[in-house]
Amino acid sequence: MKNISLLLFIAIIGEISAQSFAVGHRNIIYTDPARNNRQIETEIYYPAAVAGDNVAIAQGQFPVISFGHGFVMVWSAYQNIWSALVPQGYIVMFPRTEGNTSPNHAEFGRDLAFLIGKMQSEGTMANSPFFGAVGTTSAIMGHSMGGGASFLAAENNATITTMVTLAPANTNPSSIVAAGNVVVPSLVIAGENDCVTPPAQHQLPMYNGLTVPCKTYLEVKGGGHCYFANTNFNCSFGEGTCSPNPTITRAEQQDAAQDMMNLWLAYFLKGDCPSWESFGDSLLSSPRFNYQSSCLFPPPVVSVNANVLTSSAAVTYQWMLNNVAIPGANSSSYSISGIGSYHVETTYYNSCIYASAPIVITGMEENYGVTSFEVLPNPVTDVVTLRWNSGSVTPDEIQIIGINGAVIKAQQVTSGNVTQIEVMDLPSGFYLLQPMRNGKVLSRLKIIKQ
Repeated sequence: MKNISLLLFIAIIGEISAQSFAVGHRNIIYTDPARNNRQIETEIYYPAAVAGDNVAIAQGQFPVISFGHGFVMVWSAYQNIWSALVPQGYIVMFPRTEGNTSPNHAEFGRDLAFLIGKMQSEGTMANSPFFGAVGTTSAIMGHSMGGGASFLAAENNATITTMVTLAPANTNPSSIVAAGNVVVPSLVIAGENDCVTPPAQHQLPMYNGLTVPCKTYLEVKGGGHCYFANTNFNCSFGEGTCSPNPTITRAEQQDAAQDMMNLWLAYFLKGDCPSWESFGDSLLSSPRFNYQSSCLFPPPVVSVNANVLTSSAAVTYQWMLNNVAIPGANSSSYSISGIGSYHVETTYYNSCIYASAPIVITGMEENYGVTSFEVLPNPVTDVVTLRWNSGSVTPDEIQIIGINGAVIKAQQVTSGNVTQIEVMDLPSGFYLLQPMRNGKVLSRLKIIKQ
């Protein structure tokens, strides 16, 4: 049943991702009773069958994005954002609060966070125009002041899925300080030629302050501050008083940012696995960005200790034997149950699967009274020495196993409690050394060949 549900989920998401929706719009004033009934006027753009105001939302379930505007800017300056995201199947909400010359950044951050929860509750209310159409994933986004306020909204907020910011400005309270308490994957996009919120004073300290395992910093080469939005007098006036100025066009900057933003959101909000591969490829090959990233989702690495397999860290685990899922084997370690080819399939932030290399088990370990083995030196360059307890049962063979489980070297043991194996011809990397007795594995020891 679980596999059938997953297939249905993937099919629905794939269908939504492939569609291009018309843009519907509503203006709603929400009330937050937790803040003295604070009124939050909100512009909502959403997928629809036909474009227009107050039209019905399209069939499906759609991730929610709450987007914060820049200082003395209006939501309408971000038509480029909703025009890019809504047709792909996202609900995008723009609070109109804190648009004056003395904004309260903390309240603006709370507005951004509140709207995510509010829209998700709307999806459960039969009298709501969004009933049944709101997905479980969400993103906090924003530009300039709204980008800084996004850090405040995401601080200690595990109810959202991810955060994406465009040229975020440091706020009061400090978004640089808040970065240390953000708990979701985060994408920070900056403009190389931003003279309004220079990256060295704003975006880079925020990025460096993030402690989440997955974070990426993108700097659009030649990009400015205001070009992340459409033309806006207040922003353009401010940018016109400083330098350097952008050396690319507004369309080029928006295209660069949206390409990467779309891939990031598709992966984290829709579980679109190929989008992450495209995101990584673009980081490595695109001439449009400078970047930093800690977001690596490598295939898990499995280590072997006695009869126990242990995976490197992930979020979920499924151990496989001969490519068949082992029922109930869902922890980071698994005790070998028999001979065969084992691997683990892991996930990180969504249902995308990352599989380890196979470990081929040809025999179960036996205890013949051997209490310990010692391998020296480790790492090794030329010759590895295996020593075991005097008086213990002597191995009759020593095997060196490659990462694919194949026996690379085998050496017979005649007597004594020490044997040496030449490894100078082996490529650098990780190997397992297996002392054997009567075809049974006595132990497994990891060695590093330099």
